[in-house]
Amino acid sequence: MNALDIAERAHSAPAGRRQFSAATATPRQRGAGIALMLASSASNQTGAALGALAFPAIGPVGVVAVRQFVTALVLTPIVRPRLRGLRQDQWWPVLGLVVVFSVMNLSLYAAIDRIGLGLAVTLEFLGPLTVAIAGSRRVLTIACAALAGIGVVVLTDPGPSTDLIGIALALLAALAWGSYILLNRTLGQRLPGLHGTAVASLVTAAAWTPIAVTWFAFHAPTAAAVALAVACGLMSSIAPYVADLLALRRVPAQVFGTFTSTNPVWAVLAGWLLLHQALDLNEWIGIGLIVTSNVVVSAGALTSSRGEVRAAALRDIAD
Repeated sequence: MNALDIAERAHSAPAGRRQFSAATATPRQRGAGIALMLASSASNQTGAALGALAFPAIGPVGVVAVRQFVTALVLTPIVRPRLRGLRQDQWWPVLGLVVVFSVMNLSLYAAIDRIGLGLAVTLEFLGPLTVAIAGSRRVLTIACAALAGIGVVVLTDPGPSTDLIGIALALLAALAWGSYILLNRTLGQRLPGLHGTAVASLVTAAAWTPIAVTWFAFHAPTAAAVALAVACGLMSSIAPYVADLLALRRVPAQVFGTFTSTNPVWAVLAGWLLLHQALDLNEWIGIGLIVTSNVVVSAGALTSSRGEVRAAALRDIAD
């Protein structure tokens, strides 16, 4: 489960299940929430960079396989998902998530291997941005869609030397992330808490077992590469998951979404520091335009949410 999906799940959870509400959090608690969000983003992208360091030995497929196993090994004993008794209408979104998990992670890591961490993560963010824009008819949101489109053109700078395969892989990851959000929303309505996510993680790990056995039979893993892949799983899946859940008890979901937009920036920094991937001016500008689109859309959702709360309060007073 990634940051925006956790926000969606936490925002829609029944109030009785929360230890305390973001609406009643003190300034100190909200400050702690912001620190947790920033730490989550930094951990996520640092983990991705560590995974990329293992590419020469085990490739993106090997890193993704290890990451799936780590996620399942941590989530399964915590959530203790039950496979027996699941209805057909619960199984199909689970199986959909299994496919999306695999496509999203594999295409993203393959894109990172070709076009770099910063560019791949920025393009992937078009997925949740598209989902947010599709659910709004506001003129500002439509303008943000156009701004993001311009950002993609500036970022990729189409030309004879453009790595079209790498860009296509990153856009495929974006499509998978958008589909993941919609499937996760459906699953959250049919299974309690994180049960659905844990089931999907467990089934994904099982599906990846024969792939991993075959892959590692021809790509002998080194201890260092496996350690980097495990670190990637812990830092890009488990640590952000815990930090995000704690943060969402302290800040509103829309504010959370706004801060999540800093992920491409963290990705650029991690790529520069750990992978020695520098960006040209046009790439910085393109990333800035896409990040700005994400921030504006998230801020617009916050304003809209406040308006709905005020309208509901006025209706209660009138009644």
